[in-house]
Amino acid sequence: MSTPPLSVQRLIASLGIDAKGAWHRLSGGQTNQLWLLVEAGLVVKLFRPGAESPLFPNLPRQEALMLGHLAPMDLAPELMHVADCAEGVVLVYRHVVGTPWQQDPARAATLLRRLHQTPPPEGLRPLAGGSDQVLAQAAPLLHGLPHAQRAALLALRPETPVAASTQTCLLHGDPVPGNLLMRDAGDMLIDWQCPAQGDPVEDMALFLSPAMQLIYRGSPLTQAEETAFLSAYDDTAITERVQQMAPWHHWRMALYCAWRAAKGSAAYAAAFELERDALIRARAPAGS
Repeated sequence: MSTPPLSVQRLIASLGIDAKGAWHRLSGGQTNQLWLLVEAGLVVKLFRPGAESPLFPNLPRQEALMLGHLAPMDLAPELMHVADCAEGVVLVYRHVVGTPWQQDPARAATLLRRLHQTPPPEGLRPLAGGSDQVLAQAAPLLHGLPHAQRAALLALRPETPVAASTQTCLLHGDPVPGNLLMRDAGDMLIDWQCPAQGDPVEDMALFLSPAMQLIYRGSPLTQAEETAFLSAYDDTAITERVQQMAPWHHWRMALYCAWRAAKGSAAYAAAFELERDALIRARAPAGS
């Protein structure tokens, strides 16, 4: 719908916001509904109950926490209000003019490195990474797949375990191209509904994912772009862990794409092919 439900409009009016101007539906979010209240320069975000997935929680209070924590550092938009209505939780925050990331991998890496070096607030979910975590996340995804596809993906499951990370940092939790906002005044991240604290490679794997790049940018990263991204992040130990975890991360994302496709998403059906191919390459012996 081009305007929010009446309960959302009434809530906005009760907050003392002049909502008589034009509403513009924003198309960026795939989980929740967003509108730009043009004259007020505010974004109104309605969280859809039940929109979470096994990989991506949908936590409005956590997003409010992160906007309050990061806006003073210019890493996230400024939160104005958080309130409940009949349709769900609503966040209102300042509209920030920018462009979703499309090119220049070094710029994306610099933004994520800056985020990962920022002290996290208390109360974030842990995301320590490693193969045990992937297996736990995979269980509900596998359960939602047709038997033949489940068997095929289980046959591709990596065999070499990887320990959880000993490094802990602030994670966005969903740093796909659409959530990295490029601006002359300083790049920032949006859509903070699933933040975490843990292994920085978790964020990096989502950005590097061929499936997520296809969904949000229209094409996967080239090898040169992947190399540029890792080089700009400039941490040899993290680059090694990205490569070590690559089979597990590609397997997890292939499962997620298959799970979304089984629920009727044609876009994720196409993305699945890319992620499965990346998984097969990552599983291949070195030099083959």
